[in-house]
Amino acid sequence: MGEGIRPAVSAARYGFADDRAEELLRAAGWWGATGPTGGATPVLTAFSRTPDPDTALIVLDRIRTADDATWDELAAALADDPVLRGRLLAIAGSSTALSDLLVTEPGLWRALAGDDLTAPESYDRVLADAVGDGEDGAPVTGSAVEQALRRAYRAIVLEIAAADLGPLVEPTLERLDLARITERLTALAEASVRAGLRVAEREVGTPADGTVAVIAMGKCGGRELNYVSDVDVVFVGGDDVATATRLATTMMRVVGQACFEVDAGLRPEGRTGALVRTLDGHETYYRKWARTWEFQALLKARPIAGDPELGRRYAELVAPLVWSAAERDNFVDDVRHMRRRVEKHVPAELAERELKLGRGGLRDVEFAVQLLQLVHGRADPELRSASTTEALEALGAGGYVGRADAAELRASYEFLRVLEHRLQLRGLRRTHLFPDPGAVEQLRWLAKASGIAPTRGRTVDAILLAEFRRHVQRIRRLHEKLFYRPLLGAVARVPTAALGLSTAQAQSRLAALGYLAPEGALRHIEALTSGVSRRASIQQTLLPVLLDLLADTPDPDGGLLAYRRVSEALAETPWYLRVLRDEAAVVESLATLLGTSRLVPDLLVRAPEVLQLLGDPQRLAGRDPAEVARSLRAAAGRQHGMKAAVVAARSLRRHELLRVASADLLGLLDVADVCHALSSVWAAVLRSAFEAAVRERADGTGSPPATLAVIGMGRLGGAELGYGSDADVLFVCEPTGGASETEAVRFATAVAETVRRALGAPSQDPALDVDADLRPEGRSGPLVRTLDSYLTYYARWSAVWEAQALLRARFVAGDADLGARFLSGIEHLRYPDGGLAADHVREVRRIKARVETERMPRGADRTTHAKLGRGGLADVEWTAQLMQLRHAHAVPALRTTSTPGALRALADADLAGADDVAVLIEAWELATRARNVAMLVRGKAVDQLPTSGRELAAVARVFGYSADDDPGEFLDTYRRTTRRAHAVVQRLFYES
Repeated sequence: MGEGIRPAVSAARYGFADDRAEELLRAAGWWGATGPTGGATPVLTAFSRTPDPDTALIVLDRIRTADDATWDELAAALADDPVLRGRLLAIAGSSTALSDLLVTEPGLWRALAGDDLTAPESYDRVLADAVGDGEDGAPVTGSAVEQALRRAYRAIVLEIAAADLGPLVEPTLERLDLARITERLTALAEASVRAGLRVAEREVGTPADGTVAVIAMGKCGGRELNYVSDVDVVFVGGDDVATATRLATTMMRVVGQACFEVDAGLRPEGRTGALVRTLDGHETYYRKWARTWEFQALLKARPIAGDPELGRRYAELVAPLVWSAAERDNFVDDVRHMRRRVEKHVPAELAERELKLGRGGLRDVEFAVQLLQLVHGRADPELRSASTTEALEALGAGGYVGRADAAELRASYEFLRVLEHRLQLRGLRRTHLFPDPGAVEQLRWLAKASGIAPTRGRTVDAILLAEFRRHVQRIRRLHEKLFYRPLLGAVARVPTAALGLSTAQAQSRLAALGYLAPEGALRHIEALTSGVSRRASIQQTLLPVLLDLLADTPDPDGGLLAYRRVSEALAETPWYLRVLRDEAAVVESLATLLGTSRLVPDLLVRAPEVLQLLGDPQRLAGRDPAEVARSLRAAAGRQHGMKAAVVAARSLRRHELLRVASADLLGLLDVADVCHALSSVWAAVLRSAFEAAVRERADGTGSPPATLAVIGMGRLGGAELGYGSDADVLFVCEPTGGASETEAVRFATAVAETVRRALGAPSQDPALDVDADLRPEGRSGPLVRTLDSYLTYYARWSAVWEAQALLRARFVAGDADLGARFLSGIEHLRYPDGGLAADHVREVRRIKARVETERMPRGADRTTHAKLGRGGLADVEWTAQLMQLRHAHAVPALRTTSTPGALRALADADLAGADDVAVLIEAWELATRARNVAMLVRGKAVDQLPTSGRELAAVARVFGYSADDDPGEFLDTYRRTTRRAHAVVQRLFYES
């Protein structure tokens, strides 16, 4: 290569692929023998940024050919003026229709230079000048006026598109966001309608003032028009409807020929109805005949032309109808049905590419936003915007939609709107169809027209396709979350008047709902909703529904107080109100729990994570107790020190206690599952504390001087614990590593005392009392004995009541081998060979009678005392245990710690009739559950069932009685069931 000769540069370097590119560039003066001519580089670089450089170059060549006289001026301007360069080349590479306009209108390119684009406030003047006023011989009607209007309209569309697209080619130009573009397009449409109406006035010979008003609907009403849209309108006439109709018809023809189709299909009765109605006609129709979707359409109604007074009165007429539409029967279902109908009309083969009507398309956003507006906007004027994006922003700011959801939905909506605009601009044709995934060239053009740039390893078409799918999927996910939110139906059913919660009328409504202290309820409501915070806004949305839900519970006043306590305690928990707002099932379950139980609110403020389970019955009730126990022990085992281990165990026990209580009250667990879950978690807490105590006491002393085992007794041993049950245990030890018995017992006693003290420390949770009173010699005996000491005691001095107590003995913690040897060592005692001697049988009966006499509280009702009352827990359990003592030596199935299990074994062995056993099990399960439910209702351990008032009503509701039933029916059922059981006890316990 000779010195001083530059290598040739290919036009492909600037994105041109057409073989004629260099020839066309030379004709334009931008290309020499070896590449760009002087000063042409900025122009060529701008070409490379257009969506289609080859098409853009052909358009510029057509402009040069059509107006060669001004080409030098244009070429110089393109080199020197980045504003003109960006706008003109962007149009040339993006829109064939607007490019044709530039070719057929020589010199029109000058309108794109500098900062002199027509301002939106000047659109009326420009179009009015185009249609003229008939002076100086200018035509007043006919095709000439329509053509003049068309030219002026298209020139402004060109300017708007140039301002929109220019920054793609020249990044230094000001970017106009989607809202500013749609506002300009809407302002142009309004000016066109007014210009068309001006022509119609001249043609009909009657002014619009006093005759007709034009009401914008749809995207025009929301100031959200596309480049190519029908403009939806409704006409309101004065007294002379015939003249108003002629004006409306003429305007529609003129604007339709010149600018866009004017569509009056949203008028009353649709296309079959009168084109123009009076105000009275509109009012009569909307009040008597209008369907739900018509009120949805009216949300965007806005007067834009004609008589301003008529327009104002129309707006005032329809506004209250729009903002009370949500009270219509089946309103929410109707809106949802309409959305599904729209979806069904999309051809299946196009559904995934349909930007507007398909799943995850623009209509998904618009329907969801409008439904939320119509439901919540009744009480919140901030939501009453005709703009989808403004309304979505207000919904997010007001807490009706999560901030992240609102931001994501808006971003995805605007992404699809930009794609829609670019597709329409190409041929100024109404389209909403995304390119086929296989149409790579179309995808590349659309990606570049939308501002998508390639990244390392990914082409623009691949990025666009991935982004399109991501946004569509996100819109559909959020649409289904918001549009099908069950809470919407509940909010919509609350009368609009009831949404003003701080008024005197609200107090009357609360009293009518069943609140005994409406003044106090109003104070709670005011505390929750006062202020302008997002939290208060969400509460204002939730409370009308919650008040109705609480009104259906046994204690609405207590439930509302509990809700206030929980809300204030969880005020800083970021997801709390979001869960209530988004998941109606959680709200419904929470209302039931708060209006029924005093224990649940206390637990909820300290275990709020359980709230998130209330909407999922499987997660709430489906956990395996064994898995829960493993998780609890693992969490406690990771802690350093006894105190930390117990804190962790208590926290997890609190979570589990609340989960089980919630599932129990909501009818998701039967009594056996409740008892098993509570016993399992209690045993896991005990085991965790025991292991932590052993580690603490053995720390620094080498290996412990003893192995230890904890034996569960009573309800813990039988895995039949209730919410308020103590843990009855025995502590067993054995010397190890050459330690003496004294050393072993001392160490084991220190461990046992540590466990009892740590678990028994005061707490807001239900107590964790470890009770060792069933040990040999009771409270006066040593807390811990060695295995040999236990076996020696039982062999020499044990009483029959101790053998009876050992029937429920079960290993729960510590050394499993030691526990197994203890249980093996007491087998002969609790399952005595040959059964129980007659004198021992009499002793058991005597002790039972004494217990019932001495331990029954004074004044207690024996027919409703769940533990010691007639046919209650003690009756059934003592009967089962006596039969075990007498027959377990011969019937292995009776060797169980379970009361129902022992009873079933009696029937299987023909030691009791199957019907008798069924009666006893029914009574035992009823008394067990009634005792549990009574504690949940009252918030503290209780054996005596409530016999009147709201506590009885609450217990009855948990047992399935409705609000209309007499809660006394539950007591009748309880007494009847336990009476039958008591009769069986009399036969089996005292007579057999």
